[in-house]
Amino acid sequence: MNSKAWRSVASAATRLRNKRIPPMKHMIRFSWLTLVFAALIPNAVANETFKFDVSHSTIGFRVHQFLGTTTGKFSRFSGNIDIDRAHPEHSSVSARIQVSSIDTGIKKRDDHLRSAEFFNVTKYPEITFKSRSVKQTGPQSGDILGDLIMHGVTKPITLHVKLLSPMRDEASMQRSRWEVTTDSLKRRDFGLMFGSATEAVSGIGQEVAIRIEIEAVRS
Repeated sequence: MNSKAWRSVASAATRLRNKRIPPMKHMIRFSWLTLVFAALIPNAVANETFKFDVSHSTIGFRVHQFLGTTTGKFSRFSGNIDIDRAHPEHSSVSARIQVSSIDTGIKKRDDHLRSAEFFNVTKYPEITFKSRSVKQTGPQSGDILGDLIMHGVTKPITLHVKLLSPMRDEASMQRSRWEVTTDSLKRRDFGLMFGSATEAVSGIGQEVAIRIEIEAVRS
């Protein structure tokens, strides 16, 4: 950028400092100046990255078994949310779940689910998700299309995401909370079937509902 342009930006900044501006107007003008500098300075980073806060997040599931419902969760996972506020469609999400952390509240059942008869955590230790496209569907919501890899099988899925913590100021932009829903997954689509004898008596349904809430911290 030439010296004349720099002098113009410096002059605008000086005028803003010398003028008494109400807090909200100041915030709006500060954001505008930030965008100006991002446009003028080569290689400026516009994206914001949030990392999953595992201690305040839940990745859970629910499946029918006989006349009841079995619920469970994964306790070890990680992920990033990269947000492009100017172009939300350029945002991205990635996540990794450690399958061995499955917890349905019954140790014997969890050990069976980790075994080679079902998840086979020795061969397939992780479930991963990586987004391919993002579509904004509302002021605080969007659809994320991506690839889910589980048990060695890759399937496209769409995550319906809703921001639960509106970002009104700099302080509220440091931490965000998201509700994530998706269509039920069919376990047979991922080869998650017990042996025929176990499958016949297990009473476990094919469709698995996913329940996710993610709290993420700006990094």
